[in-house]
Amino acid sequence: MEPRLTHEIELNKRYEEILKRRTTLLQEMENLHEQHENKKKQHTMDVEAAIERNAQLLHDLQKIENRLKTRSFTHPDILSLEARYWASVEEKIPEWEPFLLGRGPTPVRDGEKSQRKTRRKKGSSQDSPPTHTVTSLPPRSNPKTVS
Repeated sequence: MEPRLTHEIELNKRYEEILKRRTTLLQEMENLHEQHENKKKQHTMDVEAAIERNAQLLHDLQKIENRLKTRSFTHPDILSLEARYWASVEEKIPEWEPFLLGRGPTPVRDGEKSQRKTRRKKGSSQDSPPTHTVTSLPPRSNPKTVS
């Protein structure tokens, strides 16, 4: 009978150890769950704050944009320079269009052609400037005309 009693006591001890481990694991799981919930709440608060901040920034940008649209640049020199600039750009578009669309070489003036030929004769391919391909023209605003 003694071996049975010893075995019963051993089983009882193991059962108590299992219960202690179970309790410990349950406590750890509850702690992890609380941490997870706290992180979710903090994340939600952060997202709401970011949404409010972004809305305020958008509102501020719209105010600034409206101010800039209504602001008049009345200085005649500025208007004259802007009109001349856009006229020169429009004048050069046909010359630059093949290059900007990636279909041709860079347009070069006569003085620049002779400089490039001289560079090439020196034999260094590193002297020639790199060519870049642009797929579209940059957006531009319509120039205001001076009356």
